[in-house]
Amino acid sequence: MARKSLFALAMLCSVGAWAEPWTLRDCIQHALQNNISIRKSRVNEETGKATLSQSKSALWPSLSFSTSHGVNYRPGQETETYRPVDGEMVSTTNVTANSSYGINMNWTVWNGGVNHKNVEAQEVSNEISRLTTETNELSIQEQIVQLYVQIMYTREAVKVNQQLVATAEAQHNRGVEMHREGQMAKADLVQLEAQLASARYDVVNSQSQVENYKRQLKNLLQLDMKVDFDITGNIPSDEKALEIVPSAEDVYQQALVSRPEIRSAEKSIESAELQYNIAKRGQYPTIGINAGISDSHNTGSQNNVGTQLKNNLNMSASVSLSIPIWDQRRTITNKQKALLQKTSAQLDLEDKKNDLSSTIEQFWLNATSGQQRFISAEAKSKSQKASYELVNEQFQNGLKNVVDVLQSRDNILSAEQDKLQSKYTTLLNIQLLKFYKGENLDL
Repeated sequence: MARKSLFALAMLCSVGAWAEPWTLRDCIQHALQNNISIRKSRVNEETGKATLSQSKSALWPSLSFSTSHGVNYRPGQETETYRPVDGEMVSTTNVTANSSYGINMNWTVWNGGVNHKNVEAQEVSNEISRLTTETNELSIQEQIVQLYVQIMYTREAVKVNQQLVATAEAQHNRGVEMHREGQMAKADLVQLEAQLASARYDVVNSQSQVENYKRQLKNLLQLDMKVDFDITGNIPSDEKALEIVPSAEDVYQQALVSRPEIRSAEKSIESAELQYNIAKRGQYPTIGINAGISDSHNTGSQNNVGTQLKNNLNMSASVSLSIPIWDQRRTITNKQKALLQKTSAQLDLEDKKNDLSSTIEQFWLNATSGQQRFISAEAKSKSQKASYELVNEQFQNGLKNVVDVLQSRDNILSAEQDKLQSKYTTLLNIQLLKFYKGENLDL
């Protein structure tokens, strides 16, 4: 019971800790430790390390011990039997047992250097696995910041919609009074009711979008539905959207050096070159050394076990030389495949560079155009807010009709949405440009 109580307390403390709002850095650090895709990549890294240890061990001799034990039954044997080989008189028993023992050593002294090249090839393969893990980590971080920004954007949209709901409620209440006093037709009041319902729907819809984006972010963080998850409520200032946009060319040149997918593609070319080198060595001779010690004894002999082991002890050693003459085009085919693999790796590197260039250019275009749209949208939003406040005041005083109110509401809603979308588009793409340049993500 005590252990269960302590466990329950620990779980409550854990849940309580995670109930605090998560910063972007919290999300990234947690994902790097717990995301399943990243953990699988790390397992592949460990597998490569084990394979490298095996490749290094292949440079040294192998040693094995073998033993066998058997029983012979000769039902027709009744007398002693003379064995002309060694002059021994074997036992008259018709059941005999025999045992043999052996220690064998095999060592491939030289096989054209294939074993050494296999070690180099595995080291390159391990480096590619490490870079794959790093690529997955960067990809997860990129997905996290996109969802994180989307949540912040949608939350601000919720606040805008809530303000419009408050205004729509005031307009609807005023419309009810005007209708009661005979100053507004029923049809106009119905339009105000529809406006209020639409505003409330927009709030609910925005809130649902926030929860959906939070669910997607929790999935990246490997958090289940039991975890009370929320992000910090710090809203980036408008000034952050007006930061200097990094040069696309500078970001690209930095990314060529630092991005793991580029380095991995370069390592794949190196791996293909090693495979060609290994395949070429298939036409070289192989030199091996074999040595062994064996012994045996059986119960059918008149000598005791010690004497038999002394007499039957056998030691051997040999050197072997194998020269390939015709291997059914195996070496030629392996060299051709390695050259084709190298060509494919070179094309893959070129493709990744093009993708990287296009991606960075797209970030830069989104950031620069978003920044210009934000400046325009901010001015438009201020103008539409002032206009909407004036129309609403005139409507309250009976100087504007419902059509003017609805039109003004649509205008301010469109202006606010444009402002928020351009603001967060700019923020996101500036951060991604810095990220591809090698900086940490931060909002």
